[in-house]
Amino acid sequence: MHQTHPRTFEELVAEGAAVPTEGWDFSWFEGRATEARPSWRYAESLAGRLAAASAVLDVQTGGGEVLDFALGRAGSAPALAVATEGWPPNVAKATALLRPRGVPVVAAHEDAPLPFADGAFDLVVSRHPVRPHWDEIARVLEPGGVYFAQHVGPSSVFELVEYFLGPQPEEVRRGRDPEGERADAEAAGLEVVELRAERLRMEFHDVAAVVHFLRKVVWMVPGFTVEAYEPQLRELHERIQAEGAFVAHSARHLFVARKPA
Repeated sequence: MHQTHPRTFEELVAEGAAVPTEGWDFSWFEGRATEARPSWRYAESLAGRLAAASAVLDVQTGGGEVLDFALGRAGSAPALAVATEGWPPNVAKATALLRPRGVPVVAAHEDAPLPFADGAFDLVVSRHPVRPHWDEIARVLEPGGVYFAQHVGPSSVFELVEYFLGPQPEEVRRGRDPEGERADAEAAGLEVVELRAERLRMEFHDVAAVVHFLRKVVWMVPGFTVEAYEPQLRELHERIQAEGAFVAHSARHLFVARKPA
């Protein structure tokens, strides 16, 4: 009979450090980490909006997985769909995934102006943009067009962030505040139609999941490497083995805004 032995710290860390980080496919975490999903089910809701749209822009598409899923569920595709992405490995991954659907991926840095004409789209979408550039979103929307997105909220996964970095200043904890984003969207001339926020439980069941997560979501602990944080990782491994999963909470908000007709 096959005997399984408990994975050592070194084995788990090596595994977490070896997994490719391109794209936003989180299937590797199956059985090792969990995250509750927001009640509005962004990808499914996006599919319904795609079916009714004629020209769509997906900003900061990552590896294209969410747009690909939604287009597959939409039934009828918009006449025009295009995506932007700034990180070269994700540009390649998204292109391979979305080109068969007739969706070009434009390499555009997240801070650069959107490389499209005024009023080019009736639907602009984004899942977890680094930061929304409201003036640019408003500019490329046609009058009556809609911005539909899921954003990361304030203090997201900060239990993990502060485990590694220590207590964060209040202005950092308050960053990405949905009400602040509402004010910025309105200042750019958009009408906020819907804004819903939720905090969602996350569990990390082994230190490999923590290592892979911090390598993938690089802004959580800037400059993270296994070598730089080995003492904290070893202590966390021992804590998980003794007490069970490390629990954190993600913050998400649904943003729906319209450009006045």
